[in-house]
Amino acid sequence: MAASTEAAALEESFRKFAIYGDTKATGQEMNGKNWAKLCKDCKVSDGKSVTSTDVDIVFSKVKGKTARVINYEEFKKALEELAPKRFKDKSKEEAYEAICQLVAGKEPVNVGVTKAKNVGAVERLTDTSKYTGSHKERFDESGKGKGKSGRENIVDTSGYVSAYKNAGTYDAKVKK
Repeated sequence: MAASTEAAALEESFRKFAIYGDTKATGQEMNGKNWAKLCKDCKVSDGKSVTSTDVDIVFSKVKGKTARVINYEEFKKALEELAPKRFKDKSKEEAYEAICQLVAGKEPVNVGVTKAKNVGAVERLTDTSKYTGSHKERFDESGKGKGKSGRENIVDTSGYVSAYKNAGTYDAKVKK
């Protein structure tokens, strides 16, 4: 029971890393960049016993000759290749189990992603409460954009001249 749960968690991690950074990815195949990210984020490569070069070599070894990606089965083979190198003191099976535990249940980490700051002039320029004229009409009170209705002049098809104070009163005056 525990083995099937761990296998599902391992496959889920594979899929999450496979689609990371690629909007067109299906999660069935992983490229070399995402394989290297998985090894780094899950601490499979430690910089001593398993380096980034080892990770790249194993990726090239398990993928097809002309392929640029690996599938889930090749991914498991790649982990088998790295396991004895990462856990030298354990047997092959124990090392594979240990490396699967490192990877299972993990997902890509967004470390070093730059966050935008509103400082100084940028803050003043993006504060919609200070907008004037026609620009003010494009945003509601909360500062959210109105979309197309804020950009285009909506034509009044009521038949009255704009700003006419008795608009809409004709039908009330004329009795049939």
